[in-house]
Amino acid sequence: MNVAEGEARAIVEKQLAEQRIAHQDLDAAIDALVAKGAFDDLQMQRLKRQKLKVKDNILRLEGLLMPDIIA
Repeated sequence: MNVAEGEARAIVEKQLAEQRIAHQDLDAAIDALVAKGAFDDLQMQRLKRQKLKVKDNILRLEGLLMPDIIA
């Protein structure tokens, strides 16, 4: 692995960590709304949709970090 590949991997790992934090934050926000009891359905749908997008980003970034293995 050369320096450029190492730097690219570090960038992807940083983005992955940020997305995981965002996912946890959205999960906490959803839990807080549920605990509160009275919440706007539209707001809940938006938060859940945003959480799914973040999860998709996490999976995409994890795929970039996995080595290509030919079986």
